[in-house]
Amino acid sequence: MPEAEGKYTAKHAHKGIDARLPAIETWPNQYEGYEIKISIPEYTSICPRTKLPDFGTITIHYLPAKQCLELKSLKYYILAYRNLGIFYENAVNRILDDVARVCRPKWAVVRGEFSTRGGMRTTVEARYPRPRG
Repeated sequence: MPEAEGKYTAKHAHKGIDARLPAIETWPNQYEGYEIKISIPEYTSICPRTKLPDFGTITIHYLPAKQCLELKSLKYYILAYRNLGIFYENAVNRILDDVARVCRPKWAVVRGEFSTRGGMRTTVEARYPRPRG
């Protein structure tokens, strides 16, 4: 039976989480109390099970502390997902983790709005700091 017809496995679920991606750079923030919202409408990745492409818009919304995200490096980071096998949910959470790790914002939200596939449209949202529980 081809892989696309089989069941989802732990291997599928873990795919892409630990992949090496380009570094996201930062620069020193000069102000306080303002928000940054970055929209990336050309996000693509590969479903780790079916190997079909996934398309969507990623939005990163954050309140900077001491560092801001450098956009050119963020672009290269997001482009690296193009050939990466990763589920929507994992991609959004990984992007949040990587953003939070490099710039330590006061808070951040990463939202993925993914194109309709199989008659369903999916939106995934993750927040930093992560809720306890």
